[in-house]
Amino acid sequence: MPIDATLVIQDLAVIMVVASVMALASFKLKQPMILGYIIAGMILGPHTPPGSLLFDPDVVNVFAQIGIILLLFVVGLEFPVNRLRIIGRKATVVASSKVLGTFVVGYLIAYSLGFSPFDRLFVALAISVTSTVVALKVMEGFGLIKEEAASLIVAISIIDDIIVISALALLQSVASTGSLSLPQFAISTGLVVLFLGGTLLLGSRTIPRFMNFVARSNNEELLLIAMLGVAFGLAVIGSKLGISVATGAFLAGVVVAESKAVDPARVISRPLRDMFSAIFFVSMGALMNVFLIPLFIIPALIFVLASVAMKFVLSVSTATVQGYQRSLSLKAGVGLSGTGGEMSLVVAKGGADVAATSAFVLPMIGVITLITTFVSPYIMKVGWKLVDQRWAEPQRSPPQAATP
Repeated sequence: MPIDATLVIQDLAVIMVVASVMALASFKLKQPMILGYIIAGMILGPHTPPGSLLFDPDVVNVFAQIGIILLLFVVGLEFPVNRLRIIGRKATVVASSKVLGTFVVGYLIAYSLGFSPFDRLFVALAISVTSTVVALKVMEGFGLIKEEAASLIVAISIIDDIIVISALALLQSVASTGSLSLPQFAISTGLVVLFLGGTLLLGSRTIPRFMNFVARSNNEELLLIAMLGVAFGLAVIGSKLGISVATGAFLAGVVVAESKAVDPARVISRPLRDMFSAIFFVSMGALMNVFLIPLFIIPALIFVLASVAMKFVLSVSTATVQGYQRSLSLKAGVGLSGTGGEMSLVVAKGGADVAATSAFVLPMIGVITLITTFVSPYIMKVGWKLVDQRWAEPQRSPPQAATP
């Protein structure tokens, strides 16, 4: 059906008005604005009386995907290739340990609750991932994005996405065919590795030169268009290979960060990022049905507590073993423990798409996502404050002047 442009603009206007009001309320109450955006989405969504205030929620989802791309691209600008290489290997070890350990615990809990085999697998995978977008927005809201722990959290959560997307492809293949298709899994995994390697090796040698050439024009409009072309181009290529658009956009930022245009790129991209990332969190709120919370609150709380505990313990212990300082490991563990976010919903929806999971799985994961998204700002704020208090360097007393 043709899309009525006037209705799309109407939806966008409603979203921005309600989001601005709720964001202002959150700011005045000294709460993270991400909570204001989520509450705005819940107000606008179909699950809150009198029903959806939006004409076409699918259009909102498109805007939300744009928000993810822009947000992760700007984050990638803070991670030039050399910096990513330094933390990449250690982050991979931490991410693998965290995902695998949380998955095993989640599977055992689901088994004890009497879930079917595929319900166990998809629920366990859904609670194993850390939301890159939510973690970033929380750290940015508290002014923590420049800290060293933030770099580690972003790297680990990006690798999380890659591991979980690969595992999701495997689970969907098994659910669809009734058997494990190793060739199909090997091909999909190989494409992911090829994309990552090709982007970092080839892209880091060509895209920075292109951006430097564009930057010499001293034209911000031209630089913005070129930058968005790189970001959306790699996001689309990544999605075609079965990788999230977030990962493709992040890698685009990484390779652009190698150019001399990185500083103006940061400045001109942030207003767009702020607008569309707000729409992303509004869309997340619109998916959440608070009336389902009483139905799934007990199992949801069990999974939330288990996932938070396992992510924290495994992240801290593995990061410490990898040689990170205790304070840095603790901050990373806190930041990685409290969020599920959009990737959890992607996993749950993936199980529903192949008719592998029961009807209650998707709404239950929605409840888990609702809880973790609400509590993650407070977990990070309180947790990092406690770490700073406990591991702060002792203040030295100034030398006393000699008595004449």
